[in-house]
Amino acid sequence: MNGWSRRTVLLLIDGGIAAVVLAALVAMVSVPGAAPADRAGTVLAIGLAVVQASSLLWLRRRPTYALAVAALAGVGLEALSPQLGWLGLVAVPLTYYARLRPPRVSLVALAVLLAPTPWKLVTGGWRDLLLAVVGVGLGWAIGEVQRGHAERVRARRRQVIGRERERISRELHDVVAHHVAVIAVQAAAAEDVFDQRPDQARAALGAIQVAARSALTELRSMLHALAADAGPDPAGPQPGLAQLDALADAVQAVGLRVVVDRQGRTEGLPEGVELSAYRIVQESLTNALKHGRATRAEVHVRYDDGVLRLEVRDDGSAPVRRAEAGEGHGIVGMRERARLLGGTLDAGPLPAGGFRVAARIPVAVCR
Repeated sequence: MNGWSRRTVLLLIDGGIAAVVLAALVAMVSVPGAAPADRAGTVLAIGLAVVQASSLLWLRRRPTYALAVAALAGVGLEALSPQLGWLGLVAVPLTYYARLRPPRVSLVALAVLLAPTPWKLVTGGWRDLLLAVVGVGLGWAIGEVQRGHAERVRARRRQVIGRERERISRELHDVVAHHVAVIAVQAAAAEDVFDQRPDQARAALGAIQVAARSALTELRSMLHALAADAGPDPAGPQPGLAQLDALADAVQAVGLRVVVDRQGRTEGLPEGVELSAYRIVQESLTNALKHGRATRAEVHVRYDDGVLRLEVRDDGSAPVRRAEAGEGHGIVGMRERARLLGGTLDAGPLPAGGFRVAARIPVAVCR
């Protein structure tokens, strides 16, 4: 979901809640016994209800100012219709505020709103005072619970991204180290035969040129992977697109039928790109098997116009698949792999059922 669509969704949600708050306030100020004494007072109360409800539409951008406006409108509603409740429905904007601000700030707002509640003893009684305190306190508590949950989700996401970056950095380190080793060996060989066998020296220099360019490609891919030391490097060669058939056979052996379709020539792609592409497909198939309860999956690999496109579709029935924060895998990790190579990754359920992961990696960015 891009930034514009996310803002639109949030605005629609806030607009819906504001409409409900406005409808509730208008209904309450229209009830006999709670309505102001005259028609002018009723019109003014409805206007204040509009102000309080509309504060929700811009509370995310200016939380403190919006809550202050909602509270001032609530003071007017309290004066016109004490039976309405404490400061109208100021508990709703306070819930937003507690969701957006840390407790050291939101508790101050809660204290300010609760400080005048003894006024309810004058206009009503102990029952009204208790309802005022409970209503405002419950609004703050709901917002604080939501804030805590959102903070835990963000922390888990940061942990997943951090671990995946470490893994990417470690894997790309192996790729670059291989090229540097080739350069060192060929340079030594060229030095040994430089005078006696210039043709062999020239061939060694050509190999050094190829290896150096490949190493630079991988180094560019690593510039964004600002990861901490991840411990010892794993032994053995890193997998690439050529190993997708072996991966499909391994997954198929445990119950998921996999069909691999290739279009375009993928030989000679940067090893870091191939490695990340392999990991994306591997994680997609693992998720389909573990979390999606799928029985069949299709892997489409296409390379043209300097862009590598991957698509993994399965027929799984599980509606939601989350990243496994404890292992550093999942959709968050796959998206981070694509992003670090200058690409994008989308994942989500299909309208007709199943799940789809689609990645686009511009190989030209890495060259």
